[in-house]
Amino acid sequence: MARPLASPTLSPQFCFSSTALRDFLRLSRSSVDDTLNQHLNALITPAREGFDPSSTSQLRPRQLSRQVDRAQCSQFKETVLFPAWHDRSRVLSYCTLVATSPDPDDPEAALLKAENEKSRQRIIDERLDPYSARYFPREPRTQQLASLIRQEQSVENIVRSKTWATIDERCGLSEGSWEQAFEAWRRRGGSSVCSNVE
Repeated sequence: MARPLASPTLSPQFCFSSTALRDFLRLSRSSVDDTLNQHLNALITPAREGFDPSSTSQLRPRQLSRQVDRAQCSQFKETVLFPAWHDRSRVLSYCTLVATSPDPDDPEAALLKAENEKSRQRIIDERLDPYSARYFPREPRTQQLASLIRQEQSVENIVRSKTWATIDERCGLSEGSWEQAFEAWRRRGGSSVCSNVE
């Protein structure tokens, strides 16, 4: 069975490095959510039913997806899927906190302040230059990070919804929404298992 990607060491530098943040989220999603059908297919034991020679004598519609044993599916969710979701939630929550905190270490803070001061001192005459009023201030890195986190959180919700629909279809586990099932896993102490693995 697949193991989720190791959770990164959280620091403000990790969050402000949009490449590192996006790479972690992308790799985590691709190792678990994007390959979900392959993981579920690996849980099915075809030899359990045996081979029926008459099955090759006539053409039948291909079975799109086979049911996975409920116990194996539950184990997959508990040991692979939910820990991966937990790690991504932890990273997104931490980076949200970083994005909403003051950033005294911003290397471009002085440059942004100087640009804003310069733009206030400009004399604008739209009769001479209709484009002279254009000024697009650069955002501080905390605002850029907040925007990135909003995008990634939206992607995360879509990915989890699709993953949960596939789990529900293949495993027949009607536990409600993914939010309810994930929260129930957390309350049962699943997130403490994740922190022990690190």
